[in-house]
Amino acid sequence: MDKDIVARVAKAAHIRLTDEELEKYSKDLGDILEYFAILDEAPNHEGNGINPIEVADVLRDDVPEEKFESEKLLADMKTYENYIRGPKLV
Repeated sequence: MDKDIVARVAKAAHIRLTDEELEKYSKDLGDILEYFAILDEAPNHEGNGINPIEVADVLRDDVPEEKFESEKLLADMKTYENYIRGPKLV
């Protein structure tokens, strides 16, 4: 990686780097980019990949239904105009 690019990125990040640090980081970042280039050459896998279980959409359609009668549920609760009162939120 070019030292000028590292210097511009450091300036944008408000980081002061010495010449030795610029040299070191430009070499380190260049090495990292080379490793990513090696990974780009890896063949694609058409199977399941690293996950042995197929990931699929398992959501169902949401169908509204009333399983319990609201009057029975509210019968033993302290309500105000058919609303359940909770603690005051500050």
